[in-house]
Amino acid sequence: MKKIVGLVGFIFLATIGFGQTQNFQMHTVYMYAFAKFVKWPPEDSQGDFEIAVLGDSPILSELKTMAEVKKAVGRPFKITKINSMTDYKKSHILYISPNWTEKYSEIAAKIGEAPVLLVTEQATSANKGCVNFVSSKEGKLAFEINQEQLSKHKLRAASELMRLAIVN
Repeated sequence: MKKIVGLVGFIFLATIGFGQTQNFQMHTVYMYAFAKFVKWPPEDSQGDFEIAVLGDSPILSELKTMAEVKKAVGRPFKITKINSMTDYKKSHILYISPNWTEKYSEIAAKIGEAPVLLVTEQATSANKGCVNFVSSKEGKLAFEINQEQLSKHKLRAASELMRLAIVN
């Protein structure tokens, strides 16, 4: 129960602090929550927690700032920018910037069923990422979680995170 209150409080305060406009500071708050409240297989639970950003996105600098002061459940963050999937090696989270959304099926094919949380900036009928950022009815940033995709990638989201998500 403490985790739920803490997570909701953290996101609420972040929303107030960052305002109503879409900005990547709020995206980063959610990315931090994903790192904390998604469970990876034991073999992927050691060492740095790696986030790869595919393409150009303002989230990159925000993630690097977060990585300087936060840890993912006691593990340091490693933030990497990649320009194409040929540069991709391995990560826990792969953030797909909007200019790469149309190539989602190619990206997903390269990742296969590896335990990687695929996060897209835009939800479309063509992409069925594990997590998609969306706007809520009130115009605030929200996220949807595709449970089928999480299972495919051998990932589990904690109930604290699922309560905040739009579940598909």
